Amino acid sequence: MSALLPLLVIATSLAPALVTFFLREDEARVRNGLNLGGAVVKLGLVGFMLAEVGAGVLYETRFDLVPGLALVLRVDALALLFVTLSAFLWLLTTIYAIAYFEGSPDLSRFFGFFSLCVAATTGIAFAGNLVTFFVFYELLTLSTWPLVVHKGNAASLSAGRRYLAYTMPGSAALLAAIVWLESEVGPIAFAGASPLEGVDDTKLRLAFVLFVLGIGVKAALVPLHGWLPAAMAAPAPVSALLHAVAVVKAGAFGIVRVVYDVYGIARVEALGVGVPLAALAAITIVYGSARALQQSDIKRRLAFSTVSQVSYIVLGAALAGPFATIGGLVHLVHQGLMKITLFFCAGIFAERAGVHAIDELAGIGPRMPWTASAFSIGAMGMIGIPPIAGFVSKWYLGVGGLQAGQPWVVGVLVASSLLNAAYFLPLLYRMWFLPPPEALPARGPDERPLERPLGLVGPPVVTALAALAVGLVAASPLSPLAWATLIVERTYLP
Repeated sequence: MSALLPLLVIATSLAPALVTFFLREDEARVRNGLNLGGAVVKLGLVGFMLAEVGAGVLYETRFDLVPGLALVLRVDALALLFVTLSAFLWLLTTIYAIAYFEGSPDLSRFFGFFSLCVAATTGIAFAGNLVTFFVFYELLTLSTWPLVVHKGNAASLSAGRRYLAYTMPGSAALLAAIVWLESEVGPIAFAGASPLEGVDDTKLRLAFVLFVLGIGVKAALVPLHGWLPAAMAAPAPVSALLHAVAVVKAGAFGIVRVVYDVYGIARVEALGVGVPLAALAAITIVYGSARALQQSDIKRRLAFSTVSQVSYIVLGAALAGPFATIGGLVHLVHQGLMKITLFFCAGIFAERAGVHAIDELAGIGPRMPWTASAFSIGAMGMIGIPPIAGFVSKWYLGVGGLQAGQPWVVGVLVASSLLNAAYFLPLLYRMWFLPPPEALPARGPDERPLERPLGLVGPPVVTALAALAVGLVAASPLSPLAWATLIVERTYLP
């Protein structure tokens, strides 16, 4: 069973994907049932493994391809942190996407790649060595490109070309780093002591740079972030997937693995590469926030916000202190809940009320109270207003910066929070305190009230309440913060 469960969890996404590709467009009930059923089963299996791994059980599956080269699936506490977020948000995003695309064409293709993307994300989380990580990392690129270009218009195709223009060189850099290191020390697993003893420090520094270049593309580190705002040409469910569940999280997660499981904290400090990585993350945090302030389109503002917010995870990993690491890891969950809420709401504003630009939000709060309230919770969490989840992440990162002897981190967090307030509060003011324009409709294009159907409005309400709840119960032993603390205590502290 310990060898079978990781495969079963991946299969809950992979099997629906493979079947969905062959379904006719008019077989919507079968398609929806497959994807929803897979998401529910996946969440159940992950819940079971959470209890087991929390008690110290380790799941591992190995496939030997050739001597010295194996695909390894290994479920540790860090993997489950990422997979639990992915499984929970996949279910909600599937419900949202079914309602969002109701009556649209090419849905078998869309949901096939959608589920394949989640399978790849699960494989990245479960990867037990560098080779396995790379295989699923590339599968993620190949499965998300069709989602970015799904609309088939000029803007989507251009975004798809830019996405590949960034990710393909990144993949080459990542492969070069893996081949270089493994040619020196053999296969590198994400378990036990770092195997890099005896390797020349200069080689290790250069390989580290290649890792950051290769993985930093998906993590949207400056200056590798240009594909992400362009990808906003994709439909709202895709934006939610890219920003909260899959691509940028895979990049941040990969950097955590490199820092802690490939090099190790002590080696990162000895090589002097942690502080430069932290500085790059800090630059990205401030730059993304400043660029978000300049955007008039809601989704583009949210995209640059993601550029900023995901680098909190990288910052926590680079600082390498216990509190900073906990803050970075828990932000992987907190940012996902808050950001998917914001993108869900942006999609509802666009599809139900025809609102795409910030100037068009005036008075929409009283007309769409559930959606606007969910958006408000997500935005206030991003600013760092307690007790929403974002406050907890920023508090731990700030304390972690001081603990690591890097007090400038507090200044970066304060500057980012002020910029977050500057680009989110005007939206909330417009929604709740400005009168609506005469042209704002009371009903959507299908003549239903603006906040219908339930499948569209329910998911952001759930994720907004979840973002509030995980902040309120942060001290609970069942909170994401407690799990992140468990990871640090069990895996990364001497």
